[in-house]
Amino acid sequence: MTRARPTPALLIACLLVAPAAAQVVRPADTVDYEAIYRIKDEGFQRSQVMEIASWLTDVHGPRLTGSPSLRAASDWAVKQLTEWGAQNPRLESWGTFGQGWGNERFSAQVIAGTAPWSIIGVPKAWTPGTDGPVTAPVVHAPLETDADLEKWKGRLKGAIVLPLPVRAVPARFEPLASRFSARQLEELATQEPRDSGRRRYDRSATAFIGKRLRFLTEEGALAVFEPGRGDGGTVFVQQGGRYNREQPGYARYPEVVPPQVVIAVEHYNRLVRVLEKKIPVTVELNIRNTMTAKEEAWNVLAELRGTDKADELVMLGAHFDSWHGGTGATDNAAGSAVTLEAFRILKQAGLTLRRTVRLALWTGEEQGLHGSRAYVAQHFANRETMALKPAHARISGYFNVDNGTGAIRGVYLQGNEAVAPVFREWMRPFENLGMTTLTIRNTSGTDHLSFDAVGIPGFQFIQDDVEYGTRTHHSNMDVYDRLQAGDLMKNAVIVASFVYHAANRDERLPRTPLPRPQPAADRRQTAN
Repeated sequence: MTRARPTPALLIACLLVAPAAAQVVRPADTVDYEAIYRIKDEGFQRSQVMEIASWLTDVHGPRLTGSPSLRAASDWAVKQLTEWGAQNPRLESWGTFGQGWGNERFSAQVIAGTAPWSIIGVPKAWTPGTDGPVTAPVVHAPLETDADLEKWKGRLKGAIVLPLPVRAVPARFEPLASRFSARQLEELATQEPRDSGRRRYDRSATAFIGKRLRFLTEEGALAVFEPGRGDGGTVFVQQGGRYNREQPGYARYPEVVPPQVVIAVEHYNRLVRVLEKKIPVTVELNIRNTMTAKEEAWNVLAELRGTDKADELVMLGAHFDSWHGGTGATDNAAGSAVTLEAFRILKQAGLTLRRTVRLALWTGEEQGLHGSRAYVAQHFANRETMALKPAHARISGYFNVDNGTGAIRGVYLQGNEAVAPVFREWMRPFENLGMTTLTIRNTSGTDHLSFDAVGIPGFQFIQDDVEYGTRTHHSNMDVYDRLQAGDLMKNAVIVASFVYHAANRDERLPRTPLPRPQPAADRRQTAN
């Protein structure tokens, strides 16, 4: 497909993100085209990114934090980094995560009420199993208000409960996959004034969850089936219980919860329609979930040692953990494979690095950026007090990859206007790969925020959505076959180039002013 070149309006909008004095690109920020040739040659002619992704997904996926699969994948990554000649590949502990959890078996079969049929579903993380196969009636009991709880009191013991109404499943007339259009990129490149206050969350929609779960446990319900938000057999699923009983952020989950399964919406709706015809339905259910207490948590780290500026750092990373419905392919084996491949390219291409390059694969991201936040606090700064450690002055920047399998189209600048002319120059060799856009805007939800929170330049790349929001993100369809090989190869080459140029720049990347301290009490108040 021919990629549209940036329009004049787009170029003007992108240039506006930097002050006029910063528009002049210094010689130190020009592109090393010999290095670009070697990076592209290694990354396009001898790519290993899909082989890496297959190991992370087909063999070791999913990689829920605290699970044996995550440990096996981490050990594999350390072994692979060692074989590539990395310095000091290791697992670095960041503390105790909480309960480990894994699903070893799930099956659900309608055995009475209609002809037998199998139900598509995925158990929620940190919920119990059924202690072997059980047979139970299915009851549709909408539980959305206190009055509903009173109505169904004493009527649900031993039942598989459907606690929500039928959800309509309209036809999809728009494609599931998409890429940024030239117009969308142009709009993204413009600055958009926003409320300067911290993001506030409306928790009212989830306030009833804990009350419903406590009620179902007290009533002796055998299990809970919920309709997934996807369709066409795609099931989006996360957690239904606490992994850390001391963590206040998960207070909506009671200490004890019933087995919970998210099932395909079409199957949920079918069960409800049959029950509405006064036909009893019986399901045979088998859920085997295992839990372990006080699992250690770690990040995967490794270096390529620098030369004259070896005591300074450039970091690249991605979160290594995933949810459990699929094999964690687009979220985030894709980013992890790109990060590993970019690191391999830098080593294999034989490029000289002035600063030390450090790779990091984070865990606990899906539960709240735990791995990267702990690492930043241990090594660079405490965001609650903004007390800086010596290494804070020696890190130039951090590049993160965590927006699915789509091609990189640019960079979110996180409000750092001074870095725009630097990145604009570094992007020139990749305009023919579709990388054309810088936006001053912030993006949230992933590990670059841990660095940005303490004033370290941390960047996430703009990526095409592809099927991220419609099919793969936290779903049972997040598997290897949904990865786009060409996109991941491009991404690894781009990341390798940005890291190389950051490592060899005379000065550190430009920084914004240090942020204010963020006490935990203030963050909790903001989230309420």
